[in-house]
Amino acid sequence: MKGIATKITKSLIPGSILTCADNSGAKTIMIINKIGKQGRKRRLAACGIGDIVMASVKSGSPQYIKKKVRAVIIRQKLPVRRANGMRVRFEDNAGILITDANLPVGTEVKGAMAREVVERYIKLAGIASRVV
Repeated sequence: MKGIATKITKSLIPGSILTCADNSGAKTIMIINKIGKQGRKRRLAACGIGDIVMASVKSGSPQYIKKKVRAVIIRQKLPVRRANGMRVRFEDNAGILITDANLPVGTEVKGAMAREVVERYIKLAGIASRVV
């Protein structure tokens, strides 16, 4: 896994609702915890674009509802500052489901995906419809 060269502002915390942007069957997911979290004691683990989270499926197909899944965040509303000074922001918070080996569960992504995610997880680039 490659590091991110961009300054990611972490705006999502446990309890945040994300749109599931792939065709795996889940519609909305809620963040439970961040995988590999670091931080201060008793502070909520904030996450942003490119972070892997444990999530609970809130709506979608019956095989996924109330199940714990791993997801990677591909879009966030809060602007992200890139190394060239440009800021990128999306209109929703979204994630896609992944397996334990960081491979995508679905076969296509609805909407755009941040370039930072594609640089970090090369396998996710294969299912991206647009990379911004």
